[in-house]
Amino acid sequence: MIRIGVLGVGHLGSIHVKCIRQLSEYQLVGFYDPDERRAAKMSEEFGLKAFPSAESLIEAVDVVDIVAPTVAHFDLARTAMEKNRHVFIEKPIVHTLKEAEALVQLQEQHPVKIQVGHVERFNPAYLALESVPLSPMFIEAHRLAMFNPRGTDVSVVLDLMIHDLDIVLAMVKSEVTAISASGVAVVSDTPDIANARIEFENGCVANLTASRMSMKQMRKLRLFQPDAYISMDFLAKQTDIIRLYDEGDEAIPKDAHLMELETQKGKKLIEMSRPEVLPVNAIKMELETFAKSIVEDVPTKVSLQDGIKALSIAHQVIMEIEKRNLRTLGGV
Repeated sequence: MIRIGVLGVGHLGSIHVKCIRQLSEYQLVGFYDPDERRAAKMSEEFGLKAFPSAESLIEAVDVVDIVAPTVAHFDLARTAMEKNRHVFIEKPIVHTLKEAEALVQLQEQHPVKIQVGHVERFNPAYLALESVPLSPMFIEAHRLAMFNPRGTDVSVVLDLMIHDLDIVLAMVKSEVTAISASGVAVVSDTPDIANARIEFENGCVANLTASRMSMKQMRKLRLFQPDAYISMDFLAKQTDIIRLYDEGDEAIPKDAHLMELETQKGKKLIEMSRPEVLPVNAIKMELETFAKSIVEDVPTKVSLQDGIKALSIAHQVIMEIEKRNLRTLGGV
């Protein structure tokens, strides 16, 4: 059994605690949180040991689960890695790209397992596409949330958009060639609403919108490829696939329900399907797969490099927003 400790038991950290307690792979040793009132409440509610410092918790475990504010991620991860502890670390992986580069060097010196908490990789809507060949040429994502002071220590790009950046980068196997972006700070010091257009070497274009000033919640991603239109609803945990076939196409499933469509190139056949989605707890599943990667010594599902790639593109988006805002202020 893997001994694990949680660093940070705020809103998300407390969810991690509840999930870990349901997993037989782990022994939850305890937690550390600098907020003494919060720590006392957590200790009383779950009967867990509240460690006096992050260092003392790290000494007592095999794995640390870092769910602290982003600005604290690097120092906590560095301390754990120097002690040869495996690290699960919430997104965004660290605050700066310089810190990310330092983590790469640390992992070379201390070859521990690291998994980044890009939880949408474990969303049933995304998992439903595991057996579906993907070759998207246009992607549109909307991630909208109502305002919540929690998370406003970073831009909406790092808070919300980074989820979709990770999903897009996982689906599009091509290098980014161009980024344009705009954003507005409404109630925070950093953008609360942002839009980014990302172009890839293979011709794919992704248009991403994120807002934490919306009147409703939305987490949808749609992709278009030569043979299909695919829609994922991360909130509803539902995926729809619309495929277009030529008459007589041998690839048409035998049990498919088809509709006819007349086009300038002749008759096409449309198949609409909704893949089965598994009723999984995404956070529980990501922690479970992390345990498996440690026990079986296999690569983690969302690697350090994956986390850094998403962070790098996110920072480029933020830079483009800053450039645009400076041009606007300068009247250029």
